[in-house]
Formats: sequence, structure tokens, C-alpha cells
Amino acid sequence: MISVFTRRGGRFIEEAAAALSVSAMAAAIGGGGPQVSASASECWSTPQALQQQKIDISRRRRGIEGGRRRCLSTIASASTTETKEMSGGGEQEWYDKYRRSLYGGLTHKALLVDAVGTLVLPSQPAAQIYRNIGLKYGVCYSEDEILSRYRWAYQQPWPNTRLRFMDDARPFWQFVVQNATGCSDSRYFEELYEYYTTDQAWHICDPEAGKVFEALRRAGVKLAVVSNFDTRLRPLLQALKCEHWFDALAVSAEVEAEKPNPTIFWKACEFLGVEPEDAVHVGDDRRNDIWGARDAGCDAWLWGADVHSFKEVAQRIGVVV
Repeated sequence: MISVFTRRGGRFIEEAAAALSVSAMAAAIGGGGPQVSASASECWSTPQALQQQKIDISRRRRGIEGGRRRCLSTIASASTTETKEMSGGGEQEWYDKYRRSLYGGLTHKALLVDAVGTLVLPSQPAAQIYRNIGLKYGVCYSEDEILSRYRWAYQQPWPNTRLRFMDDARPFWQFVVQNATGCSDSRYFEELYEYYTTDQAWHICDPEAGKVFEALRRAGVKLAVVSNFDTRLRPLLQALKCEHWFDALAVSAEVEAEKPNPTIFWKACEFLGVEPEDAVHVGDDRRNDIWGARDAGCDAWLWGADVHSFKEVAQRIGVVV
């Protein structure tokens, strides 16, 4: 179990991070990796840094307090009938309608999208790939053993750098692969590492994604990927022929901050030229994507629960595809 800090109700509380999710292991050496941080130091490495993050978040939050006060004022002035309708389960619908009144028919000016588990998925289970490629290098562990050993290796403290995904993240992935498979052959690692940079290893999660993103951009919505990934993400998206869908990429290895650290979301908004309160983030990890985005001042929808397709995302924003 690992501890991270999240902000709720104006204060930071310590949350116990859960075990790795199934979709997290699926990412494996693919750069996205399990959606879990190594330690609290990955987000706030020193007491001084933590204090600065609190200050930064406080400043960001002030920017959206005016909007919240306007929202509460509108609620207070609503008719008794409207209030009853809202309390009867239409809160989200009412809130979306309220936001559209602010943004000219749209609920948000920008859409931020998680990569692994939301935008892209591994084409085969990672443990299977580890074993299949590793057979010629002497890997003899079963897929279940590789999965178990991988999870153990990924959760170990990473003392070499503040972040796991620094630059190409080779040192970190070498540690994980060697411990997961028991094989230290550099040729095996390089073959495995390069495999996860190709379109053979990944596929787009939603077949309609391209059409939806095109419609969103025509409507004036700006798009960015926000991902805990190493520097292979850009060539990977190029290989999948989807990099041009987005106006910006906020990659943890490049901005030196990993979700749920709000800095990576602020960077994405900065790249797009919008304020955090103008953006909604969609991702499949409740802690990294939902809590992280909300800590940054963004709205957030959980992929697979709040929304199930990018067409649904567009419809909620107010764009017909």
C-alpha cells in the first residue's frame, strides 16, 4: 500500500492506494504502466514542495470559486419545482445546462484524454507478450508468475529519480522486466521495449474516436492527451495515426509530473490556452484521473462509468456527432 495526498473539502487527506488494476497491468512495459505512483514523493517529494503544491492548488481553486458561487446563487434562486427536479436525480443534467449557458452551448472548452486504458489499449495481454518474446531468451515463468512478479516489481520504491518515467524510462523498465521474468539479457529487453512502440502492440480503444475528435475540434473544443508515459508516447501515437487528433500532449516524462499530481493537468491546460475550470478530463483510473484532475480544478469523468464512448463524451459536452 502506498500513500498519496489528495485534496477534498479544502484540505489534504491521506489515501491508501489500492492494488494495481487489471487495465494497469495490461499496459506493462508499454510506457503507460500501472496507474499507480511509486510513493508520495513522486507527487510531492519534500515538505517544502508539498507546501508549494498546496499554495498552487489554492490559487488555482480561487479561479473557479466565482463560478461556483454563481452556480449556488442560481440554485438558490431556482423555483421550488426546479429544485425538486434537481433533488430527484437531475443534478448532472441541470449542471450541464448551467455550464452550457456559460460557454455558448458547450459544457467545456477543452477535453483532456488519458492514454492507456482510455484512448489506447494493448492488443494482447502484457504477460503473454513477456513470455512469448522471452521464450527464446530462456524465460520459463508462466504468465501468472510473470504477472505476479511484475506487480511486485512495479510497486517497489524507485530511488534513482524522482519520477519513474524520466526520458525514455529505460532504467525503470529494465528493473521491472528483469524482476518480472528473471531474464537480464539486454537483447530481450530491447526487443520487448521496441515492440511497445509499434502499432502492433496497441489499438485505439474506440473505433469512432477519430470522427468524434474531428467533430469536437470543428465545434471549437480543444483536445489534449494527458498521460503517465515515457518519451515513446509521441512515436506511438504517430504509428497509430492519431497524433494529429490532438492540439497538445502532456506526457509525464516531458513535463516532469505524474498523475495524480495536478501539475500535469495544469500543463495540459497551459498548452491549450484554457483555464482548468474550462476543461474536462476523461480517464479510466479513479485516483490518477478523477481525483488528480479535480485537484487541479478540472471537471472529470470516469471512463467506463460516467462515459462509455467518445461519442457519449461529445454529447455531454454539447457536440452532436
